[in-house]
Amino acid sequence: MIQAANPTDERAFGFLRINEREAKPRARGVTEIRGPYYTPMGKRYLQDVLETMGAYVDALKFAGGSFSLMSRQVVKELIDLCHSHDVQVSTGGFIEHVLTQGQEAVDQYVRECKALGFDIIEISCGFIVIPTDDWLRLIDKVQRAGMKAKPEVGIQFGAGGATAAAELEAEGTRDPEWAIQQARRFLDAGAYLIMIESEGITENVKVWRTDVASRMINALGLENLMFEAADPDVFAWYVKNYGPEVNLFVDHSQIVQLECLRAGIWGTKSLWGRVLTYKA
Repeated sequence: MIQAANPTDERAFGFLRINEREAKPRARGVTEIRGPYYTPMGKRYLQDVLETMGAYVDALKFAGGSFSLMSRQVVKELIDLCHSHDVQVSTGGFIEHVLTQGQEAVDQYVRECKALGFDIIEISCGFIVIPTDDWLRLIDKVQRAGMKAKPEVGIQFGAGGATAAAELEAEGTRDPEWAIQQARRFLDAGAYLIMIESEGITENVKVWRTDVASRMINALGLENLMFEAADPDVFAWYVKNYGPEVNLFVDHSQIVQLECLRAGIWGTKSLWGRVLTYKA
């Protein structure tokens, strides 16, 4: 059975069966939560989250470059707190902003991430266009610095900034096959996981493009992808269609709701009692 939030504690109501989950570090059913962005998150707030639900959190992602507004000491304290709960820490896609300031800024950014203790550098380009070979060079740079590279791919131009649906629709979308081919090259280069941007698929669209998610999973493998799903209807859909071991990124406020679905102990009408695992 899955461990309690504190691995040394016995899970409350342990006599009730829940879906078994891999212990951390997990390769399947990975959950990444959003850190400070829509709300501030200090170490006391984060400690509450991790003391209660830390067993179910695999990574915390800073969003929007929020760490660049904080002191180095505060950022380091948050990262160290995550590590004390076996939670990895990701930069989010802030490198898009750094790339606009030139090569030296990128080099300094990677060094600073390493010095502060980041485990993962996400490499995205929702607002900018860079050649695939340049993307591969960034993956190599991150990996040579001793961190995990996590490229983000998607089909929506201008994704990543909570832009209005009408504006995104006017921007247009990319060919899903191009995103798949890029992701395949990134995985061949050793990328940790591929983050799938939700905008254009399940976010800010009139009709969900579930066909795109299906094509990506069929081509690249469920275990190699993490889906952005910061909406309960979205992560419920992924669990319903791909099972409790799909890798998901959600807001930190949603970790309890998501894990209840993964564990099979609660859910909407369409998921109630239907999410099961079998471990021989």
